[in-house]
This record gives sequence, structure tokens and C-alpha cells, in this order.
Amino acid sequence: MRIGALARRTGVNERLLRYYEEQGLLRPARRANGYREYSEPDIVTVVRIRALLAAGLPTTVIGQILPCVHTDGGQLVPEPCPDMVTHLQREHARIDEAIGQLRASQRALGALLAAAQEQREKR
Repeated sequence: MRIGALARRTGVNERLLRYYEEQGLLRPARRANGYREYSEPDIVTVVRIRALLAAGLPTTVIGQILPCVHTDGGQLVPEPCPDMVTHLQREHARIDEAIGQLRASQRALGALLAAAQEQREKR
């Protein structure tokens, strides 16, 4: 199938599919005319990529662990793979740190908003 068909079947736009290819996540065959040729397994790969992106993983990490996951009933299931746990732990810690920073920002913004509302009420 061509890229437009893959885009329709996965709900992922063509630009993103090309990006996944640039990142080495998708490896379509090429026709003699240079057109990309995708197969049914590429649909599954795109679904896995999207699930890993939804988990907050960057494409560099996805490229390393994509061969280490399969789909079972719509759920990603990890397979034993060297360094997979290390990658996931590192990304989990990174997301925890980002959440902590966002909570600090939220508290600061809340304090600023409360002070602004207090000033408005004094007028």
C-alpha cells in the first residue's frame, strides 16, 4: 500500500509517517519508481509507535525498544530485551521530574493568580 493508504488506515498523517521513516522507526520497501510501499505489518508498527509516543517516550528511545514490544489485544507487551528496563526507568524518571516542575509552576501560578484576584477585589 502507498503512504496515503497507510495514513488513512492508521489515522496518522503522511508527514508523521515520513518522520517515523526518517527516525528509522518505519522501513517501507521502495518501488522501482521510488514510491514507498507499506505492508500490513507496518500498520501494527505505526500503532505501536503511537502507543509508545503516548507513554511519553521520545522517538530515539522508541527506536531502541520498538523491536522489544508486541501487541496483544491492543495492549503493548514487552519482551525480554537488553537495556529495555534501563531505558524505561530513565524515561520514567524524566517524566517524574517534568511533573514535579509542572507542579511547582502550578503552585507559583496559583499564588500569583490568588494575589491578582485579591488586588482586583480591593479595588
